[in-house]
Amino acid sequence: MRINDQIELADWELVESFVRASGPGGQNVNKVATAVELRFAAQRSPHLTDAVKRRLKRLAGQRWNSEGELVIFVQETRSQQRNREIARDRLRQLVHKATVVPKRRIATRPTYGSVKRRLEGKKARSDVKKLRGKIEE
Repeated sequence: MRINDQIELADWELVESFVRASGPGGQNVNKVATAVELRFAAQRSPHLTDAVKRRLKRLAGQRWNSEGELVIFVQETRSQQRNREIARDRLRQLVHKATVVPKRRIATRPTYGSVKRRLEGKKARSDVKKLRGKIEE
């Protein structure tokens, strides 16, 4: 499976299993295993760098298991083939998103004018609230 020009995942890294899906579908649901569970051995993959693996683990969240596998479960359609395509597409998108290096945040300070305006606004609001008190005679 090709992710981009540099990354192509081998077939041995992907394991697909088919199980019965829940939800609507009549008797078809009880007979045919249409739901797809796609497992990608991401931690052992030689095609991904360590940085990409770390980002992929963070992006995957609960879909990342203790063996270092990314598990994608799809049961959206009644077609096994369509569910399989959706699962592979989701994997492709997730790995592609993990290849993007996030921009480093450069710490900045607020301008003198913006600090002054903020404090003036707070002072004005404080004055309004002070005027709500009881009037003393």
